[in-house]
Amino acid sequence: MSLVYVNVMIAFLISLLGLLMYRSHLMSSLLCLEGMMLSLFILGTIMILNIHFTLASMIPIILLVFAACEAAIGLSLLVMVSNTYGVDYVQNLNLLQC
Repeated sequence: MSLVYVNVMIAFLISLLGLLMYRSHLMSSLLCLEGMMLSLFILGTIMILNIHFTLASMIPIILLVFAACEAAIGLSLLVMVSNTYGVDYVQNLNLLQC
């Protein structure tokens, strides 16, 4: 396993650890999710380029599309929550309340 794979996997694990540790703020959770998606994109692209599988070259692009949709929805939820409640604490939200 090359050093690039190890670095990308470490970046993914650090983002996952950050998501698990700092889940009280919505903004930090969104940043950790974006870090995870970026490391998955890099890992997928490098793997596809190394095995020369040209039919799967669309998979990283599809992953980027889903990451962009996730970022847009997450930021819109962040704006809505911060306008409604004034803070981005996840613990203060009661999602069952209408």
